[in-house]
Amino acid sequence: MGTEDNLKQLPLDDLHKAANARFGGFAGWSMPITYPLGVMKEHLHTREKAGLFDISHMQLFDVAGPQAAALLSRACPLDASALQTGQSKYTFFLNDKAGILDDLIVTRLGDEHFMVVANAGNAAADEAHLRGVAKGFDCKIDALDRVFLAIQGPQAVNVLRDTGIAGTDLAFMNGFEPKPGWFMSRSGYTGEDGFEIGLPEADARVLVEKLFADERVAWIGLAARDSLRLEAGLCLHGHDITPDYDPVDAGLLWAIAKPVRETAGFIGAAALLAKIATGSVKKRVGLKPDGRQPVRTDAELFDADGNKVGLVTSGGFGPSAGFPVAMGYVSKELSALGSKVFAEVRGNRVPVDIHSLPFTPHRYHKG
Repeated sequence: MGTEDNLKQLPLDDLHKAANARFGGFAGWSMPITYPLGVMKEHLHTREKAGLFDISHMQLFDVAGPQAAALLSRACPLDASALQTGQSKYTFFLNDKAGILDDLIVTRLGDEHFMVVANAGNAAADEAHLRGVAKGFDCKIDALDRVFLAIQGPQAVNVLRDTGIAGTDLAFMNGFEPKPGWFMSRSGYTGEDGFEIGLPEADARVLVEKLFADERVAWIGLAARDSLRLEAGLCLHGHDITPDYDPVDAGLLWAIAKPVRETAGFIGAAALLAKIATGSVKKRVGLKPDGRQPVRTDAELFDADGNKVGLVTSGGFGPSAGFPVAMGYVSKELSALGSKVFAEVRGNRVPVDIHSLPFTPHRYHKG
């Protein structure tokens, strides 16, 4: 968080002001937190129709050249050469201890051409890290200056199709370049079907105007983006995953293919393999507090005897679930579904059940 004076402005800041957004600081940016619809209705609108999110604070890196795949396979626990053209993959930057520096989506756009989508709060560090690893590799990294929009929800595909946008036939976790300067993938951060589109500002303004000619579309702010992703059991870097957690602790080992682990050519491989061998002492879990009061980030978790056994890393109310939802880490012996722990909330110990993730079913496009 920063003061309003030193926060970066989104390229479409004027459109959000015209929509009467309420702004706040996030990852160095002045971001729309809510619109007049309000967080509850914005959340439900996305689950029912089509929500439009301005995610231009996130960073796109264009990686191209003869050794682009080799670079990404070193920088991430990923076999970039095995990706089909158009295929997107969820992956990470790890440090030497296998701690998660950031989570990313890498899309193969051509034989020697990839797009990397990184989180806003880590954009500068990610760029420095990637350029550092790239020394000695024959490839070029461009940090792109793009407006980045996400349209999410069950009507997103129909809205885009009716707008005449190419790419509505994409499979989930696939992406392409519809036209020069554009990048589009079928992906998102809500648990719903949807698309993310990076494009030049002038094109973005035309697209937004077209999208808002459709009554199914509403602006959705950062607050509802957070409640949507939390219900969907998706991690927020800096909270649910950090350099202090590795993919084993976080339950994200599924994102690292077994052959990639066995080849062990990525940064942090030795530490990750050692962790897999020894197992984790803590585990990321879903948390469902008793009653209606949410438990918030950084609330400490205790067992029935009052021993500290974990920490809440994300928490709030789940408008679609209809009850408070949270995620966090607990000691492995208390991580089984139905186990009970107690969260410290304003001096009281609130009973919390270990709950399956996600809290609401994913509705990604399958066909």
